[in-house]
Order: sequence, then C-alpha cells, then structure tokens
Amino acid sequence: MTHRKLDVAVVDLVARKPTRSPYARLMNANFVSIMPQVVATWAQQAGHRVHYVVYTGFEDLVRELPEKVDVVFMSAYTPAAYLAYALSHLLRERGAITVLGGPHARAYAEDASQHFDYVLGFTDRELVAELLANPERSPGQGQRLSRSRQPDDLPGVRERWPFVRKALDKTWLFSAVPMLGSVGCPYTCSFCIDAKVDYRMLAIDRIREDLVFLQEQLPRPVVGWHDPNFAIRFDDYLGVIDEVVRPGAIHFVAECSLSVLNEPRLKALQRQRFEALTLGIESWFDFGGKARGRSRVGMEKVESVAEQVNTICRYVPYVQTNFVWGLDQDAEQGSFDLTRRFFELAPAAFPAHNLYTIYGDSAPLGVELTRAGRRLPVPYLFQDTSRLANVRLALPADEFYAGMARIVRDSYSPRAIARRLRGNEHRFTQPTPWMNLVRSLSSAWRIPYYHKLERWARSDREFQRFARGEATLPRLGRAVQQELGPLLYEKLPRPLRAELESAAA
Repeated sequence: MTHRKLDVAVVDLVARKPTRSPYARLMNANFVSIMPQVVATWAQQAGHRVHYVVYTGFEDLVRELPEKVDVVFMSAYTPAAYLAYALSHLLRERGAITVLGGPHARAYAEDASQHFDYVLGFTDRELVAELLANPERSPGQGQRLSRSRQPDDLPGVRERWPFVRKALDKTWLFSAVPMLGSVGCPYTCSFCIDAKVDYRMLAIDRIREDLVFLQEQLPRPVVGWHDPNFAIRFDDYLGVIDEVVRPGAIHFVAECSLSVLNEPRLKALQRQRFEALTLGIESWFDFGGKARGRSRVGMEKVESVAEQVNTICRYVPYVQTNFVWGLDQDAEQGSFDLTRRFFELAPAAFPAHNLYTIYGDSAPLGVELTRAGRRLPVPYLFQDTSRLANVRLALPADEFYAGMARIVRDSYSPRAIARRLRGNEHRFTQPTPWMNLVRSLSSAWRIPYYHKLERWARSDREFQRFARGEATLPRLGRAVQQELGPLLYEKLPRPLRAELESAAA
C-alpha cells in the first residue's frame, strides 16, 4: 500500500522565548536535541518532504515554517511548553496536525494532550511511520503514543547530516556535532528522568562509521556526546575512537561519572582531545554510586571527590561539577558550607547549580513528593532549575535562598572567576578554560536574584504562603505574560490564558 507524501515540519524548541542574549547567540544552537533530527530522518526516509527548524530565540518561528504543512513534530523542554502550546494552536487553526515529543511530553503528557493531536513518549521508526501513514486530527484530547522502551538503533550522524548541517549553520564561534552512543542510565538517582530507563549501548559500528564520516566533512569537529553517562563501557568507546580517529582530528565533550574516571582512562581521554567533561556530584549525602566509595558522605566525600576532580583537571581543560539543591537529605547538614570547602580544595572546576525541580511524573522522587502534596504551582516557563524551586522545601525558604545567594556569589563573582583561572593549569595553552569566564558572566544574574528571593521569603507574606504550599504566587502569572511578550501570549489558547490571568489576579 502506497501512502501519500506529506509536508512534514520538525521543530526543535531550544529556546523558550525570544532573546537577544549574547550567551544565547553563542551557545543556543549547540543545545539542539538528537531526537528531532532522528524523527526528521525517519520521515524523510519514509518518502515525506521534511522541513527542519531549530528555534534558538532569534528566529521568527512562524516565518521559519513552510506555508503549507500537513504534520508538525515539536520537541520541547518544559520551560518552552507555553511556546509549544501557542505554536500548536496557531498551526492547528491553519489545518496542520501537531505532535509533541521530548522531555515535556514525557513529564506532562496529560496536560500536553490538551494542546496537541499526538503526544509521544518513547518513539521508534515504526511509530513515526504508522503515525504518518494515517495522521488524524483530534477534536478533543490528543492521542498519547509510546513504545515500552527506547529504540535499539537510531540514525547516526551520516544519516542525519542534512539536519546536523542546518543546525551547525546557526552556530557562531563554537560548534558541536551531537552524537549518542547509549540510551538510559545504569544509575538510579531518584530525581532523574532516566532513573527507571534501562542502560543500553547502541551499535558500535554506527559510532565507528560516524567518526570516520565526520573527519571527511569538517576540519577538527567538536563532538558533543549526549549520553546521560558517557563511557560506562569505557573500553568499547575509547577502543573505537582510538581505532578510527586521527590524533587531534576530533575534539570531544561529554558527561561522565566519577566512578569510571581513573588515571589511565584520563590519559586516554587527554590523548583523544576530550576538552570538556561534566561530572554529576549532586549531593554530599547521597548518590555515592556515581562517585567512588558509596559509603562516603559529608566532609569525607568532599575531600575524596575534590582529590579526584583535581586529577581530572590536570588532563581535561574544562571540568564542570553539577550540584542539585533542595533535596531533603541536604537539609540542616551544612551542604552549603561543604560545597564552599570543595571550591577551596578543587579551585579549577566550574560549579553548576541546579534547583531540584519536579517535572510532572517523569522521575520517582517527583511522583513521591507530588503525592505528599509538596509540589508548588510554578508555571512551566520557570521550571528551569535556576529560578524557583517548585517543591516545598525541608529547609525554611529564607534559609534556603540565603544559602543559594551565598553559594552562587562564591561561584560566579569576579573573585571566584579569578580563582578558577589561576587554578587551571591549561589556561595559557587551551581556549576551553575561558569558557569558565563566559559561563560565569552568564550566570552572575543569580547573585542578586537569589538575594531578592531571600528578602521575599523573610518579609513578603504572599511569597511565604506560596513557599509553604498554601497559595499561588500571582507575580509568576504576570511574569509569564511579560516574558512571552504580547504576540506569543495572545497565541496561547484562551482557557490557558484565563488560567494564567486568574493566577496573576
């Protein structure tokens, strides 16, 4: 049976709103997701005409889309949900069928189905082919489709190249090619969306083919590995890289766990030009499986991790350490003071601070806290792990945000920037450490911002009631209108606008 060819658009919503930020201009195009490119590839291979759009905050989204389109796939993180909803309703009015995938679709599938014809969970080639064989408008709630697990194989860079190239054309100064060698995660961190997703390495032959292909297409490309934990099967990964990559021909960026990084492996990463690593520390009182020594907590863990991070910094020019704030196990145990001690012991590492955020029912801890009545009504736009915790905290809110204000000051102030540059022995030989400066300047807004939240938590009754889970916070609803701007806000469906305006009253 032959199916008609469709005009298909695939939209990757990297940004949540229009922006003119210099940091966004430099970096946003490098934050593209792999699955939109995969879906675009599958649709094209099925014979459909595909138009791929990356929204970085600088484009006119409506103009970027073709005038005639039958089906539109969108991928969005939760902060971009309102933008996705507005765009979906605009396109449905024009006769298009709309499909949402990505993190927001997994976290808030029921809500998203009010605004899309289809909402996708785990997606494979057959699911996309079946949907495009007979796409149907949904007059009411959209259909929710999902496989039981992630696919065993995904198109590599060679197959995705037309879409990879289009994303690279938007980059400026720094360009990263997204690659994926595995899905799922071997760890079970309760706050993580992949906590219950089985870890599987994808075909090693695909990785080999893509690395050879990239060396033919670009001079010294940068590969950004999108694996939640790169190189759990370290020897397999580095073996194929050693086999086919000429020394210095490709530079790499990856997210790793401390548990896999001993010194011989760090020497292998240095040899293959791994320029940046992101390390998940998360908490000084939990998640020991991602670091060496599961039983170490508190100061013992600080000292052990700092020693290992210093070793990593000798081999890798840029090392980022990730912390999660607002977890119950950190309350009243001096986590802020321990982290400041870590800064002293490991001065070259760049610290990234994330407020613990409940994303619907995507992670076990979020489900548990929601059932306990501890999820706060924070609009999607602000569920970005940087601006406001959407969970009723174990610590008093004023103490928590006071601690956040101090820790970001100790992380991103001019003094902290100078400390990191002095501590980085690669600062005169590699450009990557100067990303410390760019990242710090782009994060410095948090210092006065968390001081403001601290003041509200101490003296603003409206904010105090919100933090205790007793009321909404009207200023958040008003901020959604302001940040989206009148044009995008007016494209939101009327019931959603009424809900936000009621919250803002």
